[in-house]
Amino acid sequence: MLQKPPTPVGTITRASHAPSARATIKLTIHCDGASRGNPGPAAAGVVVLNADFEIVARSALRLGHMTNNQAEYHAVWTGMQLAGQLGATEIEFRLDSELVVRQLSGEWRIKHTGLRALAERVRASQPAGAQVHYAHVRREANVLADRLANWALDRIDPADATPD
Repeated sequence: MLQKPPTPVGTITRASHAPSARATIKLTIHCDGASRGNPGPAAAGVVVLNADFEIVARSALRLGHMTNNQAEYHAVWTGMQLAGQLGATEIEFRLDSELVVRQLSGEWRIKHTGLRALAERVRASQPAGAQVHYAHVRREANVLADRLANWALDRIDPADATPD
């Protein structure tokens, strides 16, 4: 069983709408993007934890050729889609990319047009009424998502379909 994750380095909040009267479903989502060569072959890893810090979903995706920052955004977008499927009302994203955390929180401008488009995609997929927080964590606090991203990069054979 997983232990409660360490406290994030810095927490930045971005809430969309007031929460509805429905039951609260709180999720913590660890995301990581990886790119070999930057730009190069890229992948994303996502681990979704419930309020008891049990893994309820995970994803490892090969993304094609892109930068590390683009891969980070794709990881968040995937996490947001999973949160919507799970009916989340409170979501905390934990990433080791300070750039993505600060950009999605609105603290930093997004100058790169490609990243701006990805940020819009993330925002558009946010579950209606959900409160979303973005937290920067140290790399060692994001090990499971990092492992999934690297697993996706290392696997070429479709028969290799389950992470270790």
